[in-house]
Order: sequence, then C-alpha cells, then structure tokens
Amino acid sequence: MIFRRAAMREFAGTAAAIFVALFFILVTVILVRLLSQAAGGRLPADAVLALIGFSALNHLPVVLALSVFIAILLSITRSYRDSEMVVWFSAGLPLTAWLRPVLGFALPIVLVVAGLSLFLSPWAQGKALEYRKRLESRDEVSRVAPGVFRESSGSQRVFFVEAVDRESGLVRNVFINSVESGKQSLTVASEGHVESAANGDRFVVLRNGYRYEGEPGTAAFRVTEFKRYDVRIEPREIGVLEMTPRTEATITLLTESSDSNRGELAWRFGIPLATLILALLAIPLAFVNPRAGRANNLVFAVLAFSIYFNLLGVSQAWISKGRLDLLVGAGVVHGGMLLLLLLLFLLRMAPDWRRFTR
Repeated sequence: MIFRRAAMREFAGTAAAIFVALFFILVTVILVRLLSQAAGGRLPADAVLALIGFSALNHLPVVLALSVFIAILLSITRSYRDSEMVVWFSAGLPLTAWLRPVLGFALPIVLVVAGLSLFLSPWAQGKALEYRKRLESRDEVSRVAPGVFRESSGSQRVFFVEAVDRESGLVRNVFINSVESGKQSLTVASEGHVESAANGDRFVVLRNGYRYEGEPGTAAFRVTEFKRYDVRIEPREIGVLEMTPRTEATITLLTESSDSNRGELAWRFGIPLATLILALLAIPLAFVNPRAGRANNLVFAVLAFSIYFNLLGVSQAWISKGRLDLLVGAGVVHGGMLLLLLLLFLLRMAPDWRRFTR
C-alpha cells in the first residue's frame, strides 16, 4: 500500500511538470503560427487569443497521452538508476507488480482523455471554424489597423490609416487606393469615422481630403477636393458553414455511417486506448542499466510514441478513403502495440534477464 501511494505520488508530480512544459511548448508553437498569419494580414490581431484557446483544446488529448507516457517511463527509469529495482527483484516481486499502481494512475487520465477526444476536441474545432467564418464575414473597415496596409478580400482596395483615436472613433491620415473597371482612384483624407444611417446602412465618412481618378498610363486624371465624402460599406454575406467529420459530434458520427465518419471515430476512440497501452508499455521500456547509457530507452520510447500516433493517423486516412475496414484498421494498429507490449514483458521477465538484473 505504501509503495503504491509513493509510486502514484511520483507519477502525478512528474506528469504535472511534463504537462506544463509540453503545454507551454504547444501554446508557443500555435502563437508563432497565428502571429505570422496576423502579421501577413490574413488574421485580425484581436482573434489570436481566441484561436489559441481553441487550438490548445484540440491538441490537449495528445499532450495528456504523452505526459502520462513520459511520466511513468521516467519514474520507473529512476528506480532502475537508483538500484531500487535490484531490491524489488531480490524480494521476489515480478515486473508485473507495477501494473496496479500504473493502472491506478493512468485510468482516471484515460477517462479524461476520452472525454476530451470524444466531446471537447470536436467542439473546439467546430467553434474555431465558426469563429474564422465570422472573421471572414467582417467588413473591410473593421479589419483596418493603424500603421498597417490592409488589402480587401477582392484585392481591389488597399487601406491605410496612420492613427486611431479609440475614444472618439476617429482615424487620422487616411489613404485608400482602389482599382475598378480598369480605372484607378486614390483617396486621401485628414480624418474619418464610421456612421450608421437610420435604415441600418453603414458609411465611411472622410473629411478634408482629395480624390484622384483616372486611367494608369494616361494623363486623363480628375482631381476632386472634398470637405466630406461618404462611402457606403457593403455588407458581406456569411457563407454556409461547412461541417466536416472533425467538427461533428460523436453521436452524429455513430448514427450517420460513412467512410469519413468511421475514420474519424477510429481516431477519437484510438487516442484514449493508445494512452492506456502507452502507459503499460512504459513499464518494460523503462529498463536502464546504471553502468551503461541512460538515453537508449528514452530514444526508443519517443520512437514508439511517434510511430504509434503516426500509424493511427495513417489508419484514419485509409479508413476514411474506404481502403480499410474500421475494425481491421484499429485492430492492426492497437493489436500490434499490444503484441509489442506482451513481447517486452516476456523479455524483461525471462529467467536469464532476471539473473542479469540481480
């Protein structure tokens, strides 16, 4: 009892530290990718934080699975390095005695991973898709940022404002370049703001500026000075939200049978099952000879995790394309890892191996 409590306490402490590190790395990678999109004008700056949250929730099951696997692996590896396993085997206890504390620690997390994979992850992906669709439906004026050139969705206009007064809503030194029907127009104004009419139409009101219109390459240009210039903001229609198997609820995938839905189910149910198998696989993989290299088992463990999840992705793709049956694809991947788990346990528990460890 004391041993199980100590082992689970060590598992929990190590897993928490690893999860924090992995989650920080994940958020950093997502942040860099989204900031590059925002810097390129493909994404508004105020949307970065929300999309980081949705993306982090989507990848949370895999991060938890890796955290559990590495935590169990490092904890048992420490027992080998500190020669605690020598005492363990000398007392006549087999390697399988680690199964109870490992399962006691891993099973609650497997249930959490299952909940995340089956319910929270598709919800997060659906909300991220819906949020991006709303961003695309925003009018061009809402996407203007001070000090940044913004191109319209149709690549017909380029906007630039030098400064924005958040309190009054005024923009200073406005520059608009547009091309319509082969004619180019350039509008500059000292200030501008947005007004709403009684019927709900919105207008950009520019004050104290000039408008230059003409055909490029010719001298046929017209210059207009204005005190007030109103431009109607054309509302953009929200396109139909295209639902994919990744954003559909698990209940919907179970009731609507198709190859793509079965492939998505193989992935969602495969992540918690893979978490459990990897937690057990960490027991035989944790062996390390204190007098030899200490990184060999870690390298093999990382390769095993990478290969396992890559095979899950490949089987999902083949099932979605109808090349594999759901049971066959899932059975080959998870059955192969279970066979590897059994072989490693037999190898570590062989009589010759036990004499060597003693």
